[in-house]
Amino acid sequence: MKAVAARGACAAECISEMKLTGLNKRSKENKIVLTENIPDDISLHVDGRHHIPLSVGFQSLLEQAKLSVEVVSSVWDLNAWDLEPTPGTAAQGQLLFQRLLRLKSRGVKLKIASSLTNSSELKALAAHNAQVRFVNMTALTKGGLHSSFWIVDRTHIYIGSAEMDWRSLSKRKELGVVVYNCSCLALDLHRVFSFYWQLHDRDYIPSIWSKRVTALYGKHEALELQLNTTPATAYLSTSPEHFCPKDRTGDLDAIHQVIQTAKTFIFISVTDYLPLVKRSFRGTSVTRYWSPIDELIREAVVLRGVKVRLLISFWKKTHPLTFNFVTSLKTLCMQLHNCSLEVRFFSHKEQKEDFQLGLNHNKYMVTDNAVYLGTHDWVGSDFAINAGVGLVVRMKDSTKDTGATILEHIKASFERDWRSRYAKNLQKSKDQQGKYRLLQWSKSQWETKEEKEWNNPL
Repeated sequence: MKAVAARGACAAECISEMKLTGLNKRSKENKIVLTENIPDDISLHVDGRHHIPLSVGFQSLLEQAKLSVEVVSSVWDLNAWDLEPTPGTAAQGQLLFQRLLRLKSRGVKLKIASSLTNSSELKALAAHNAQVRFVNMTALTKGGLHSSFWIVDRTHIYIGSAEMDWRSLSKRKELGVVVYNCSCLALDLHRVFSFYWQLHDRDYIPSIWSKRVTALYGKHEALELQLNTTPATAYLSTSPEHFCPKDRTGDLDAIHQVIQTAKTFIFISVTDYLPLVKRSFRGTSVTRYWSPIDELIREAVVLRGVKVRLLISFWKKTHPLTFNFVTSLKTLCMQLHNCSLEVRFFSHKEQKEDFQLGLNHNKYMVTDNAVYLGTHDWVGSDFAINAGVGLVVRMKDSTKDTGATILEHIKASFERDWRSRYAKNLQKSKDQQGKYRLLQWSKSQWETKEEKEWNNPL
């Protein structure tokens, strides 16, 4: 009864806010679309029926805009003229930037929250009537603003791994979703945006917040809706813990729920996996094992017999200890029946002038009944000090494999990447020994000064 009452209160509050903001018309069909950027030199099959290119997703949102566009991104580098190694690769970024500039002429308000203090692009947008507010993450958490999302007319949203960076539209492999005609979810994401907006020029996190930033939905009272005509529930999560006002589910709690409720499989695709947290204590850098996600994976594999696949990017910034942790995970299934944990590294031939070429920048998890789309890599320090946002979507009847749900689309994308020639298996079998030694040699060559400090935790 309490849950029903809570959902009723959330629905009433959503409708009330829609009326206050002039969005009192009934939404059309709630539609969710998978959006990806696949670099031209990565050969992967994309099902055009279920996916749209990232650039098309952003352009469609701008075409929908009548009143407002609200954007949060950790990077603003859409016009990298001086860095562009190949003519034309930055064209989509430049086009997107020009369309953002033209919002003023259409009478559409552009609002941007950012932790960047000296961005030429943000200055240019501000000169064209965009409202830009600075969030001093260094003072607040000693971290950064890693959230990446759009809200259009408080009706349509984008959440995913892509940043306002020309590389996200050309060189990097990205994945996210666009949700159309879902005012209640958009209003809840607007509350996350308002949270950042109210931190403008503050050097502390208030202990009491306006009701306008508290969550409408969470893991205990998720939004019930039809997504592409399929019954589903959805809610948003945020991090770090200090950035979770009343009723807002934390990213870790969302991940915990998705892993705990998985029955048959868990597929994870992230750029980096590193269960360590680095903090400063009395002027000294201290590194500690960070267990929450690592322990959840171990419990799911060993105690519940859930099949786990972990796809991690192998690139210049891959931390050397990542190999130690995934090797530890893989040993869990030695001599155990009904135990399956596999790890592969997504690796693409990199160019010296841009180590992000072909980088798999995805940050999501899909299971047999839910999907979690986040903006953090699965690194302890990211969740501890950096601001992020996540979206959890759960299908009410996940037993029917119709091929039409967002879960099935994201699962298909994962399996496509997993089976591709870019997914390297590091098992020490005879046919893998040379590859394993090569990757081990490469990562040792790529250690930076900062990474060496990680290798000597106190």
